[in-house]
Amino acid sequence: MKNKIMKYVSLIIGIFSILILAGCGNSNDNSKTIGLVVSTLDNPFFVSMKSGAEETAKAEGYKVIVLDSRNDPSKELSNVQDLVTRNIKVIIINPTDSQAVSNAVKYANQHNVEVITLDRTAVQGKVLSHVESNNVVGGKMAAQYMIERLNDSGKIIELEGIPGTSAAKERGKGFEDEIANSGITIVAKQPANFDRTQGLNVTQNLLQANPDINGIFAQNDEMALGAIRAVEEAGKKRIIIIGFDGTKEAINAVKAGKMTASIAQQPYLMGELGVEAAIKFLVGQKVNPHIVVPLRLVTQSNA
Repeated sequence: MKNKIMKYVSLIIGIFSILILAGCGNSNDNSKTIGLVVSTLDNPFFVSMKSGAEETAKAEGYKVIVLDSRNDPSKELSNVQDLVTRNIKVIIINPTDSQAVSNAVKYANQHNVEVITLDRTAVQGKVLSHVESNNVVGGKMAAQYMIERLNDSGKIIELEGIPGTSAAKERGKGFEDEIANSGITIVAKQPANFDRTQGLNVTQNLLQANPDINGIFAQNDEMALGAIRAVEEAGKKRIIIIGFDGTKEAINAVKAGKMTASIAQQPYLMGELGVEAAIKFLVGQKVNPHIVVPLRLVTQSNA
């Protein structure tokens, strides 16, 4: 009798174990889930990118898990590690830094998880696809409009983005190469890390050192919006201010005549295209390794 009872107990334990394992298997079935690691959700540009990703995924019957890196590469790595432990098969990353994100990309590679990057590239590691605007071309567009508005003469300052990001390097290169062939001089440039408050503070300092400038190029709209406030507080007028991104607030500033122009990216479309690429991978279709999102010069006449 005792042996029979022990057999029944063992059988029941075995059945429960199978059910538990089956339940765990179902909880880890993330075949229709996509990871999205965003550099920061404090910037409206990346909030729009997130919306594009989420809404596109929902329309296709997929789910997106969004994690905010808060512009911290170590947080970015831990976010990727978190998604890998959840059995996510493809992760979309908007890098905090093109070099630093390499650790996160390589970690995903080691665990056979595919990576798609948005807006900023990864210097190292294997990436399935990269979705971006042509930042060099965008920088040239900004320079050409600056040259046009200043009649090929004057002094300007440049607000740079986060050092080490591909967006900052490429926008700066496109802008500076074009300006170098003009009669305009860049008298000062300094990082303001794609941040509005830093854009305000850096512009205030540069205006004090260079009170006779005619123009400001900011490598994103947040810094440009900070620069607008600095220019207004200094009581200066007729300074050409050109931003980059085409965020809603920046376009409103262009309409109001406070910002001269913005090179408009399409962050919502970036998020959308990133998710579409992820879904193609998940269903076994070929993915384009380089997806380019068009740019547009927004001025008061077409805002």
